[in-house]
Amino acid sequence: MARQAFQEQIRELLEDLLEMGQMVANSIDSSIQALAKQDQELAQWVIDYDDEINSYQYDIDEKCLVLIATQQPMAGDLRAILSVSNIAAELERIGDYSEGIARLAIKLAGRPLLKPLIDIPRMAEEGRHMLMGSLEAFARQDVESARKIGEADDVVDALYDQVYRELLVYMMEDPRTITEATYLLWVAHNLERIADRTTNIAERVIFLDSGRIVDLNR
Repeated sequence: MARQAFQEQIRELLEDLLEMGQMVANSIDSSIQALAKQDQELAQWVIDYDDEINSYQYDIDEKCLVLIATQQPMAGDLRAILSVSNIAAELERIGDYSEGIARLAIKLAGRPLLKPLIDIPRMAEEGRHMLMGSLEAFARQDVESARKIGEADDVVDALYDQVYRELLVYMMEDPRTITEATYLLWVAHNLERIADRTTNIAERVIFLDSGRIVDLNR
């Protein structure tokens, strides 16, 4: 009976983690929409929403600590609990990157965009897809799907390189664009970091299965 109750608590932890992941995915989407539409109100919503994401992480960590302290889990269960706590921390950082994009969207509001936003929204879409894929892989303990996240990260890296080169050309040809181009570079950098954090989540799937940390960014 005690084992059944423990497994129920683990299941609730996983549900909390998936809910937090959905919150972070919504934050990514909204920050890019705020940037594209120059919507300062939506950008401020993302900034304020980050407090809720942070609170969710604290709650998950508290539940993890209580489980460890009261249930004295064995190695496999302990890996699962530690993985949940680690992933929650990664999600919190991804939320911070989304908040950063929202703050940049406010700085860019009212300024003409240097060029149509094509690659940056693609980076966001890829990152969001990676995020949800890595969380689903964790929920299913699907190691094969987790390994594919590293391949998807290469796509985001390539898009980032392209954005970087294009914006660098703008700045070299017209120094008056340096401020706007720099803000967009920071946006792209945040999206690239979101993808990197997502690969960290996928690595936890492999850790849960084997007890080994594999670098999917290599």
